[in-house]
Amino acid sequence: MAREITPEERQMVDEMVARARAAMDAIADYDQATVDRLAQAIGWAVGNEKTFTRLAHMSVDESGIGDREGRPNKRFKIQGILRDVLRQPSMGVIEEDPVRGIVKYAKPAGVIASIVPMTNPELTPPGTAINAIKAKDAVIFSPHPRTKGTTNEVVRIMREVLEREGAPADLFQCIEQPSIPVSQYLMASCDMVLATGGKAMVKAAYSSGKPAFGVGAGNSTIVIDETADIEEAARNTMLSKTSDFGSGCSADGNVLVASSIYEAFRDQLIAEGGYLANEEEKALLERAMWDENGNRTLNTVAQAAPKLAAEAGFSIPDDRKFIIVEQSEIGPEHRFSGEKLTTLLALYSWDTFDQALDMVRAIFRVGGAGHSCGIYSFDDDRIDALARVAPVSRMMVRQPQSKANGGSFTNGMPMTSSLGCGIWGGNTTNENISLKHYLNITWVSRPIPEDRPSEQELFGEFYGTETP
Repeated sequence: MAREITPEERQMVDEMVARARAAMDAIADYDQATVDRLAQAIGWAVGNEKTFTRLAHMSVDESGIGDREGRPNKRFKIQGILRDVLRQPSMGVIEEDPVRGIVKYAKPAGVIASIVPMTNPELTPPGTAINAIKAKDAVIFSPHPRTKGTTNEVVRIMREVLEREGAPADLFQCIEQPSIPVSQYLMASCDMVLATGGKAMVKAAYSSGKPAFGVGAGNSTIVIDETADIEEAARNTMLSKTSDFGSGCSADGNVLVASSIYEAFRDQLIAEGGYLANEEEKALLERAMWDENGNRTLNTVAQAAPKLAAEAGFSIPDDRKFIIVEQSEIGPEHRFSGEKLTTLLALYSWDTFDQALDMVRAIFRVGGAGHSCGIYSFDDDRIDALARVAPVSRMMVRQPQSKANGGSFTNGMPMTSSLGCGIWGGNTTNENISLKHYLNITWVSRPIPEDRPSEQELFGEFYGTETP
């Protein structure tokens, strides 16, 4: 049973919230140019290559998960988030619709409680901060205990930027000694919650009594048909699966391949650095990756493929980047059809596209509904068919999932590190969490010419018929 918050912890949070509100009051009159400049200053301070690399290395060393050499590549997200916010207004009139007589005005959302995951302590805070400063919000960050050092260091840097630029540092604050009771009280004390983390924390956010944007679990599932460019699809699968050793919820988990190209695609995956596990090795992996209750074991999350194999009790060549298990069964009892969160990929075969669609539905009944799927095909009818039935919020066409779902410079998705999964995933929104979610909006309505269809237009064939 979780302990209760202490009086000292309660006072600490209360004082942090009070300072955050005072800081918001101090910048209430900042204009668009001023907040844009602050967003750029924050983005550069954390997102320059030298600093972000140091923070990325720090986060991997502190948590013990993820790719120390690859994680610094995530800095492109800071650039993308900054690109997006600089292209949008965030105060005063932000939208006009003369035909409907509507004008929308943006206002700050308030003091935000940001729950930071251990997989992104160097990225989530600056991404949140750039959106928040643009909206003139304040943020109190609650780190994951395993990466509290990294999160506090990021926030320290951002506070220094604010002070240097003459803005109140208390716009950004961080819990130094996080705990579940402190996080729960913080969420209940702020105006809004951004919860990026595990299922329990997201559930707590929605139970806080405050508006909350949470994320859902991923189990990204990719369909590859006969029209696909096999080399492109295999390379993108490798890139997605190995990004930060598969720590992201967007990393490819299941790949469903047309039977006519199955062997060719499997061979190409091996050429891209995959290791095909045999049945004995597959059984060892299953025992290592899940405990007796079906929960993922932390020591196998986001590990390099050779280390993952070693944890399971066998060895693979050091040059292997990810492990492939061939799979046919789908269901809660078949654990490889669920989320993996490491450098392991489940490979399936299908004979007809309808069968592939059925497999997609079945996989998302196991887990990951609401998150994402993808397809490698040049057949627009098939792309449309998958989009119509897949219970996901985003679908990438011929793109590496983990590098595309949260926005990239070659697609139109809003840049983010927080992905809403809609009602499927128990979330408030299907959207990528971005600037619009950091704002309150006032709708101003002016009179327009009457827009009232006749009853005959509205009721169609039922108009004038006998009623009960």
